[in-house]
Amino acid sequence: MNIVGDFYKSDKKTGLAALLLHMMPATRSSWDHFAEQLAGTGISSLAIDLRGHGESQGGPEGFKSFTDQEHQASMKDVEAGIWWLRDAGFKKIVFAGASIGANLALWRLAEGSDEEIKSAILLSPGLDYRGIKTEPLAQKLLPDKNIFIISEMAGDAQKIYDLTRAKKQIKIIKERYHGTDILRAHPDIEKELMKWAAKNV
Repeated sequence: MNIVGDFYKSDKKTGLAALLLHMMPATRSSWDHFAEQLAGTGISSLAIDLRGHGESQGGPEGFKSFTDQEHQASMKDVEAGIWWLRDAGFKKIVFAGASIGANLALWRLAEGSDEEIKSAILLSPGLDYRGIKTEPLAQKLLPDKNIFIISEMAGDAQKIYDLTRAKKQIKIIKERYHGTDILRAHPDIEKELMKWAAKNV
């Protein structure tokens, strides 16, 4: 599977990186501004087009005919992104995911045992995106993990927040912005997330 990504390199040699997972429908470019700002804080980042999206195999609109199982196979794209960052020499990685990307980030954070991956930013996570169910994942998160949930879906976000024993933070917005659209509408939230990521990667 050919997965395409953009790498945003920080001039600061901190060994810190973020893996950015877009929402559906969207592409890696939805993270452009956030990634550029992260680089200024010393966090490099890799934004990928998940399979069936953008320039990755099956894109740009192949995802429209995906089964739930094919969407769940995007976890392999997440793993590829992690390995790419590791091969590039990064010692610590934080996830940032939007919508289905948030569910994928939570899935990998809950199931992984990596010492270098402890934190995730979750923009508009849902309880069940294409069979990626977050309630059992939230329950599985250990207290040494750290999540920051930002969402317009108060019910879903609050359930995820309440279920987990991880270190956690939550912010609910009143407008109907979804995923990375929240960052464009709320530059203050974007700045808050950058500060959080710098402390928690």
